[in-house]
Amino acid sequence: MSAETALREQICTIARSIFDRGLTGGASGNISARLPDGGLLVTPTGASMGTLDPARLSRFDAEGRHIDGDRPTKEMPLHTAFYDTRASTGAVVHLHSTHSTALSMLRDVDPENMLPPLTAYSIMRLGKVVRLPYFRPGDPAMGEAVRGLAGRRSAMVLAHHGPVVAGKDLEAALYAMEELEETSKLALLLRDRDPVLLSDAEVMELVRIHKPDWD
Repeated sequence: MSAETALREQICTIARSIFDRGLTGGASGNISARLPDGGLLVTPTGASMGTLDPARLSRFDAEGRHIDGDRPTKEMPLHTAFYDTRASTGAVVHLHSTHSTALSMLRDVDPENMLPPLTAYSIMRLGKVVRLPYFRPGDPAMGEAVRGLAGRRSAMVLAHHGPVVAGKDLEAALYAMEELEETSKLALLLRDRDPVLLSDAEVMELVRIHKPDWD
């Protein structure tokens, strides 16, 4: 099996798992992953994560030209912004998951760091999660907002829309996305309950030891 065939299968397997667990519904959400030749495989527009066909994924060459497969997601500018500003990016996952989207709508969430330091893994896999403002779905300005961060963040949530996470490969991006959704759920469950948070020293120790690729 070629590297491209294997990656096509992996994208569809992961997408089906995301759909089956209710992390994104209908035809929402999209995934991209970089190929060894520098091109991209991208989920098509209007396609359900639960029924993707590996042969119909959108294929881009290393120069960013759509060369094969179905028409790509309209949110390509969001994906390409990560690849262009973070050299370590091997995959991008964007969902419309419930808890992180809900958290993005709260007025008192810090837009520079919307998740409180509740768990070690949220620090290790996500770092500071930025809340970006609302953009119309498909608006190229989403990509410009990501570019404006100059590669400093790997995880963010589009207000009233959903989270987007970049990782060194598809598996890393998925794990980070799962961590973002679960930590958002914890933040909502503990809201107004005055939880004990990780201290600044504990957070810095995690950063020092694990050296996460998010900043």
